[in-house]
Amino acid sequence: MAENLILEKLEGVKQRFEEVASQVNSPDAMQDMKRYVALNKEFKDLEPLIQAYTEYKNILGNIEDAREILKNEQDEEMREMAKEEYETLTASLPEREEQIKIMLLPKDPEDDKNAIIEIRGGTGGDEAAIFAGDLYRMYTKYCEKRRWKIEVTRFTEGTMGGYKEIVFTVSSANEGVYGIMKYESGVHRVQRVPQTETQGRIHTSAASVVVLPEAGEFDVDLKESDIRKDTYCSSGPGGQSVNTTYSAIRLTHIPTGLVVTCQDEKSQIKNLEKAMKELRSRLYAIEYQKYLDKVSSQRKTMVSTGDRSAKIRTYNYPQSRVTDHRINLTLYNLPVVMDGEIDEIIEKLQIAENAERLKASGL
Repeated sequence: MAENLILEKLEGVKQRFEEVASQVNSPDAMQDMKRYVALNKEFKDLEPLIQAYTEYKNILGNIEDAREILKNEQDEEMREMAKEEYETLTASLPEREEQIKIMLLPKDPEDDKNAIIEIRGGTGGDEAAIFAGDLYRMYTKYCEKRRWKIEVTRFTEGTMGGYKEIVFTVSSANEGVYGIMKYESGVHRVQRVPQTETQGRIHTSAASVVVLPEAGEFDVDLKESDIRKDTYCSSGPGGQSVNTTYSAIRLTHIPTGLVVTCQDEKSQIKNLEKAMKELRSRLYAIEYQKYLDKVSSQRKTMVSTGDRSAKIRTYNYPQSRVTDHRINLTLYNLPVVMDGEIDEIIEKLQIAENAERLKASGL
């Protein structure tokens, strides 16, 4: 029976929870800070499953009690109460089991991290840069609604507006930003009449979005000797000087050749801090990409993250249509979506991914 398999899995979780609790509370736990942080995170991740385990066992126990009353009790009033409870509990069981199955699926270890998002105008010239700006506004509105913090690292404005490139960090104190925003990685295509079009023809342009998990202090061992730091004056559009001090930072990771710049802040220290975060995350992403490549071959919802050249979504302005090609989802509320209301798209992508993972897990 399904419930026996679920109970078996939950018993294993309970055993692991007790092991982790014992290790976290041991006197020598803080000798290895990286391990201690990992154990603490695992402990917190397992707590909801332990609560679900307790509730599930209670439901099964109450069903069995009601069944026994129906089998042995002669009092009609007691039988009627037991029957009502039995029917209510058995009716709620499948939904609860589905919830637990999803909770039992191994989490992407990066889902709880903050995210670094990069938007670049692609094919389409000025119109692509304008569209990249529209996507940035869409994400800004979405993040504001969720009370997430946005910090821009760097940007290059387009000649007609928007951005040729913009890189920013999204962070939250109590939500895993990357686990939600990762579905946005890929090529976003727009179909509309550009501002620069004089004859009213519809053009197709594109912008690419890359979402990376922000690496934590213990995720990457960065050696100071491997980094070359250069400082220079920040500049605004057209090269106009906006800062007479050398506050902009360029970091070069010598072993890999990765280059990261930041000139958003007036303070060199703050620019350095942002640049280090991005460099650490981009180095971390090189290894994480191996995991993504494996996942993308198994789950269509993540194909765009594994292959960042994949077209994931089309925004058609004449038809007020948004289509996500990974799950064949079409919505006819484009202005609402562009105003940051992308919850429905992300939720349906999450549901599709969970369905694929459940099928592969055998639960």
